[in-house]
Amino acid sequence: MTLLSYQVLKTVADQGSFRKAAELLGLTPSAVSHAVSSLEKELGFFVFNRGKNGVTLTNYGERLLPYVNAVLNSDESLQQAVAEFNGLKQGRIKIGCFSSVCTNWMPELMHAFAKSYPAIEMEIFQGTYDDVSYWIKNGVVDVGFLSVSSAGEIPIVPLYKDSLLCVVPKGLRTRQGRMEVEELREYQFVTQRESTDADIQNFMKEHDLNVTSNYHVVDDLSTVAMVAHGFGICLMPEMVMQDIPYEVDCFHLKEDAYRIIGLAALDFEAMAPAVRMFYEQVVENYKQPLD
Repeated sequence: MTLLSYQVLKTVADQGSFRKAAELLGLTPSAVSHAVSSLEKELGFFVFNRGKNGVTLTNYGERLLPYVNAVLNSDESLQQAVAEFNGLKQGRIKIGCFSSVCTNWMPELMHAFAKSYPAIEMEIFQGTYDDVSYWIKNGVVDVGFLSVSSAGEIPIVPLYKDSLLCVVPKGLRTRQGRMEVEELREYQFVTQRESTDADIQNFMKEHDLNVTSNYHVVDDLSTVAMVAHGFGICLMPEMVMQDIPYEVDCFHLKEDAYRIIGLAALDFEAMAPAVRMFYEQVVENYKQPLD
């Protein structure tokens, strides 16, 4: 198998179409189809299911794709290393992040990095904790921002301690100061999926907060909007609340509640040069004492 066949396979899988893959690769659809058929013949099994609505990976194809990504990433690393030997700072970085990091960190981080390394391309993938973990494990991204608790077995460098706040409708709570955990039991909650706010769900489980909720949403802004309109309260990381456009009140909790945000990668020792430069810039500018 050649690098071109690996690239064809990945592009078809990403696009779900021979035609779209051909357009991106600068090939004819028949050339792409022939390349895939030749690859499948060499492998001894079908990689794609063909249908009227496009193509999808077979079970074998799903299992093969992470290895294809690893080969392509290794080739990218080799090209970047050669460029570095020649004094060139170039390459491509694929970065996974969840919503609050994408909103609060990535614009400034990308601007500063592009200013320092204009020849290095950055590709951003935004999703939930589960999405970012999957992308890292399967070679879709080079590095990803996760909370330490959501990283599981993926190696992660802790960067930033982000306090959890209780967010309530404006004027609902007249008392000032931190909130007791017991006080939370008095209210209905607006909640998110566990894959979206795993740290908040963990806090609730640790403190036996079996909250009731009729509102289950999937993003931070929608959650706070529901709270602002009086449908309940929520717990939300402080970072999220920096640029929220709704009028709500926020209170710290008496229990030390927080998440730790970090940068994760499968192997920090085997990073491509461009990825290494990105990692070093993140650590230099965002790593804080966690005590």
